[in-house]
Amino acid sequence: MSEPTIAQKSPIPVEVEAGTDYWWCSCGNSKKQPFCDGSHKGSSFTPLKWTAEESGRKFFCACKHTKAPPFCDGSHKAL
Repeated sequence: MSEPTIAQKSPIPVEVEAGTDYWWCSCGNSKKQPFCDGSHKGSSFTPLKWTAEESGRKFFCACKHTKAPPFCDGSHKAL
């Protein structure tokens, strides 16, 4: 698998809604960061489905190097 594109080196805060499915971009090429817009097609990347258990603010990874996808774990600090 190739390396993902770094969309940005900071997390993206998103207000999520309980029961809603979110498709996190793993390739870094989506124009709708942090979510998938289909830009991965033809690559080895696939989006990650995450369902919110409760409403609130979540910090999604934008560097695409997190060890805890789809959320930021601070990995961007080492890039």
